[in-house]
Amino acid sequence: MRLSPDDMIFWQHGFVKLNATIAFTWVLMFALTVGSVLITRKLSTDLTHTRWQNLLEIIVTGIVQQIEDVGLGDPKKYLGFLGTLFLFVASANICTIIPGFEPPTSSLSTTAALALCVFVAVPLFGIENQGLGGYLKSYAEPTVIMLPFNIISEISRTLALAVRLFGNMMSGAMIIGILLTITPFIFPIIMTALGLLTGMVQAYIFSVLAAVYIAAATRSRKPAPAQSATA
Repeated sequence: MRLSPDDMIFWQHGFVKLNATIAFTWVLMFALTVGSVLITRKLSTDLTHTRWQNLLEIIVTGIVQQIEDVGLGDPKKYLGFLGTLFLFVASANICTIIPGFEPPTSSLSTTAALALCVFVAVPLFGIENQGLGGYLKSYAEPTVIMLPFNIISEISRTLALAVRLFGNMMSGAMIIGILLTITPFIFPIIMTALGLLTGMVQAYIFSVLAAVYIAAATRSRKPAPAQSATA
C-alpha cells in the first residue's frame, strides 16, 4: 500500500522523476483550465442561462459570500486566489472516485506548496492594503515583545495548513485501501462517500483559513451599513 502518490514513479532519468503527484497535478490543472474556458466562452447576461453557467454562478456566489462572511471588505479582490485554492483542493478530492487516480493532496509536497502559496499571499495582500510599514508594524503589536512570537505564529500556521490537509487526505486513502482488502464490497462504497464529504470539508477549511489569515493581515472588515440621517 502506498502512503503517498510520490511513491508511484512513471518515469525516471537520474535524479529527475515523474511521479503520480506531479502527473495528476498537471492533469487536474489542465482539466480545470479547459473546463473554465469551455464554461465561460458563452456566458449569457440575459435570463437564459446554460446549466453549466448556473452551476458556475452558484459556486462563485457561494465563494464570494463566504469570503465576505470571513470579514474581507472587498471579496472580489480575493476571489481569484481563494477560489482557485478551493476549486483545486475540492476537485483533487472529488476525483478520487476515478479508478487509478491518486489525489495530489495526499502528498505532503502538494499540501506544502499550497500552504506556501498562502504564506506568500498573506503578506502581499497585507502590504497592498496597509503599506509596507503598516504591515511590518503589525508584527510588533500589541508590544515589541510579541515580535518573535508573531513570526513563529506565521510560520507555524503555514506548517499546520500543510500537515492538516495532508494528514486527513492520506489517512482517508489508507482506510479505503484497508477496507478494500478486508471487505471489497459494501464498506468501501460507504467510506468512499464519506471520503468525498471529508475532502470537500477539507477544501472548505483550507480556503477559509487562508481567508482568515488574509483578513488578519489586511485588517480588512466589511463596511458598516450607512445610517439614515435623522431630522
